[in-house]
Amino acid sequence: ESGRIVTFGVEPERPATEYGYIKPGGIVTGQVRAIEKFVEKPDQATAAEYVAARYLWNSGNFMFRAAVLSDEYRKFDAASVQAVAASVAKAGRDLDFVTLENEAFGAAKAISIDYAVMEKTTHAAVVPVSCGWSDVGSWRAVWELSDKDTLGNAAQGAAVFEDSRNCNVVSDRAMVALEGVDDLVVVATEDAVLVSRQKDAGGLKRLVAKVRTVAPKVTEEHIKVHRPWGSYQSVDNGDRHQVKRIIVKPGSRLSLQKHHHRSEHWIVVRGAALVTIDDRVKTVHENESIYIPIGAVHRLENPGKIQLELIEVQTGSYLGEDDIIRIEDDYRRS
Repeated sequence: ESGRIVTFGVEPERPATEYGYIKPGGIVTGQVRAIEKFVEKPDQATAAEYVAARYLWNSGNFMFRAAVLSDEYRKFDAASVQAVAASVAKAGRDLDFVTLENEAFGAAKAISIDYAVMEKTTHAAVVPVSCGWSDVGSWRAVWELSDKDTLGNAAQGAAVFEDSRNCNVVSDRAMVALEGVDDLVVVATEDAVLVSRQKDAGGLKRLVAKVRTVAPKVTEEHIKVHRPWGSYQSVDNGDRHQVKRIIVKPGSRLSLQKHHHRSEHWIVVRGAALVTIDDRVKTVHENESIYIPIGAVHRLENPGKIQLELIEVQTGSYLGEDDIIRIEDDYRRS
């Protein structure tokens, strides 16, 4: 209310190297302190010094009056504020989402609020808090928040530990067995497996940067893709085939569409599908299948009260998502 931009500084529980720190200054009022300085993520020895000097973890959570922040931002980078305002003024809508105008927003400087405003403004303040906070910004943080066995091992999914300590396993399906290792994180999903030291928070960023140059699709697309009508997940693929598991929400339907380069087989495993193929409409029940020829105008709907699940087998010379010619669409993508 008095025009401060307030951040919440967490009282450290350990000398963490994965967080930035705030050095509190003089008292503003009550528990509210001025900010003497922000400091970057430290090494282990420096982090211990910060904890001893009663520095606070920089949680990145803020409270402010909107007009105060925008006015302060405008003082230091008026061009970025103008660009963002223009992107909002020209915004569109996609279903329930506001879509900012790309070109205008792209003109704004990509910078954190700490650098852009908090380190420059005279209105910054910090409130010390002790609330069991974590930004869950690393696999070590996930391990710290997880239930563990007597040797410090944590698991989400199927895991077996033998002569191993302080390890963290997260697995979608595969059994992960660890023997004779310490301080490891193993994350096994259907499209990739991560093995790393828990304590090296910066190592994961370096690894992702390297993976992006070798296999960019792994870092950009999840194996399960969500859509307004439900989701699809790749199960298997080759040069001329792809198998997907498709889920359609009750009362939802996909676009009326056709493909130039592939045919499709749909096998219903749960629920009932209302299928349009050219001028024919048919209900396909559980344990039944239907064939969609290349070039046929078709649509998939879920007319029922339960989730529709089906297996789709695509065959053809090109299986990319851009071989979808939408003729009519409930989500304005045609």
